[in-house]
Amino acid sequence: MDTLYIIINILIMAVFIGLLIYMQRKHVSFSKRVFTGLGLGIVYGLILQFIYGATSDVVVTSSDWFNIVGDGYVKFLQMLVVPLVFISIVSAFTRLKMTKNIGKISVLIIGILLGTTAISSAIGIGATALFDLDANQIDSGSVEQSRGLELEDKLTGVKDLTLPQQIVELLPANPFLDFTGARPTSTIAVVIFAAFIGIAFLGVKRKQPEQAEMFEKIIESIRTIVMRIVTLVIRLTPFGVLAIMTRTAATSDLKSIANLGVFVIASYVALIVMFLVHLILLSVFGLNPVTYVKKIIPVLLFAFTSRSSAGTLPINIDTQTKKLGVPDAIANFAGSFGLSIGQNGCAGIYPTMLAVMIAPTVGINPFSPSFIATLIVVVAISSFGVAGVGGGATFAALIVLSTMNLPVALAGLLISVEPLIDMGRTALNVSGSMTAGVVTSKATKEIDTTIYNDRSIELEH
Repeated sequence: MDTLYIIINILIMAVFIGLLIYMQRKHVSFSKRVFTGLGLGIVYGLILQFIYGATSDVVVTSSDWFNIVGDGYVKFLQMLVVPLVFISIVSAFTRLKMTKNIGKISVLIIGILLGTTAISSAIGIGATALFDLDANQIDSGSVEQSRGLELEDKLTGVKDLTLPQQIVELLPANPFLDFTGARPTSTIAVVIFAAFIGIAFLGVKRKQPEQAEMFEKIIESIRTIVMRIVTLVIRLTPFGVLAIMTRTAATSDLKSIANLGVFVIASYVALIVMFLVHLILLSVFGLNPVTYVKKIIPVLLFAFTSRSSAGTLPINIDTQTKKLGVPDAIANFAGSFGLSIGQNGCAGIYPTMLAVMIAPTVGINPFSPSFIATLIVVVAISSFGVAGVGGGATFAALIVLSTMNLPVALAGLLISVEPLIDMGRTALNVSGSMTAGVVTSKATKEIDTTIYNDRSIELEH
């Protein structure tokens, strides 16, 4: 009988997928299709849990079949990370008009990313204090304990490294190994390698312009192909969101989520406050924050539903250039650097809140000036190398907790609410990288304010 129920569940999922295909053929907007997949997935998942139970064989087996679509979509996003980051950085150099500004541009972007991450860390401390969060208050079940052990295993490779050694680990000793994504810091290593190629290109351009022109055409051709692949994958987003949300809603422990509701609320309060900081920063540089918000909503929606900063990169760059008036090179630098440096949500707020919550369990006062100052510095430095696809926040938390000599296993207590928080974290990460691009282009006087202020410009999906 269970087999019959499983088949029925799969057929219902197939009907929903068919509905999304029909909407696509009728040219329903991308945002509406994503929202439809999101809504259908949540409702269908909750219905399955209500009928069968979150841990029933029917739900578990049905979810396995749904994962073909959901996990398949995530795999495709992961597939894009390295080629997308590499080609975006290199093409940023080949498209750079004024090479004398490259140092200033890079310093400004990285400085803004790190500075906003330090601010987000301070906001995370404030949110934890405001809601009086403490890891001792969270019940630990078998799933949470299992997740804690898993995190301790992940820490094995980095726990014996000092902070300077961890910084050295970011460098690409073997770039071809990093192209395989073999290390947690592979993304930043690829960024560094791509930057070396870009700088070499600029040198060749001065001395051998014909060779540089040929290389530029090759890079542009590769970039066109990669961006076409990105387009194909992005079109799968409504289907991936449908399957992922169905599985999440069907298998989530609603009781645990309810128990951790305060942490979820505190996290989103911190995320919203940090987003307001982005808007304040834009205002300080004389840019209308309302215009910014209206133009980036589709990008934040994609980031929120896909939970992938890397998958959002092409829309991120397109929005910066076509809707916000940011030059190509700066948009590529900001978008690509933002995948692995200074992610305000995953590398800033999240590990900070964990550290403050866990500190009392080992007798440390998390609100002492020395602890706070140390934590903010560690969070900012550790934000280098955080990958732009799912798991980056976990890696950031491991580095921060181990550097602060705090037990990492307790981070597993939050496993049941991870997907809910990760949506908001990813959206904030993307906003942070876009803010860095806009502010940098404004500071270097290269922004096209006519495009930025033109509210009639819409991004084509």
